Amino acid sequence: MAVIHRTTLTPSKLELLSSWLPEQSWYRGRGSKPELTKAGGFRLDDPQGEVGIEFMAVTDASGDQPVTYHVPLSYRGQPLDVADHALIGTAEHGVLGRRWIYDGTQDPVLVTQLFALITGESEPQAQSTSNAPDTSVTSHFSETGHTAAISLTAVTNGPEYTDLLVQTDDAPGSGTRPGGQLIVRVIRILEPGRDVSSAHGAKPLGHVTANWLQPDGTRAQDFFSVVHDAATARGTRLPPSP
Repeated sequence: MAVIHRTTLTPSKLELLSSWLPEQSWYRGRGSKPELTKAGGFRLDDPQGEVGIEFMAVTDASGDQPVTYHVPLSYRGQPLDVADHALIGTAEHGVLGRRWIYDGTQDPVLVTQLFALITGESEPQAQSTSNAPDTSVTSHFSETGHTAAISLTAVTNGPEYTDLLVQTDDAPGSGTRPGGQLIVRVIRILEPGRDVSSAHGAKPLGHVTANWLQPDGTRAQDFFSVVHDAATARGTRLPPSP
């Protein structure tokens, strides 16, 4: 279960994100440094206990209208091989020492656990409380059975999302479709009342929803991620990331 250490992180996550966010294709602010506040999120456990996994919502108040971003983060005690392009920054943790903090959409451990959440095989954890399931996070997957393994094959950033092309390898006798490709879309701009029914020109196979706090203090809910069959989605394959 997720253990939250009550200690310092220097620089803070918000400080690191203030430098990283403006470089992303889906960042809406232009010409000013982000003014970030934490708006919500949740965590997942790494079964191996090595990688910290967090799905964070942060609100930027630097523009004419506040914008809330969804940023999956992974925390590692050592650098992730061949992932310098995904490094958000390093920070000193008061208990764990130096941590390498990555854009989690590029981290295979986070992607695997996100898919496990979607299929009901991983339990969401509270963002700031140890050993506390977060019952406000909901997930759904329309396929039966379970998937034995997935592998991340491509990552593509769009104007409001990041698409993950994953290869599935289904367990024998699981009752699922044969192994194939799925698109796991990570929503980057959070907005209440989103319609994902035609996000790829086809009905989603699954999703994750979670809550966050709007600037006025009211609680909102949105899709944090949706899943489509890559074979039936518009543009059946995504190009590999550079």
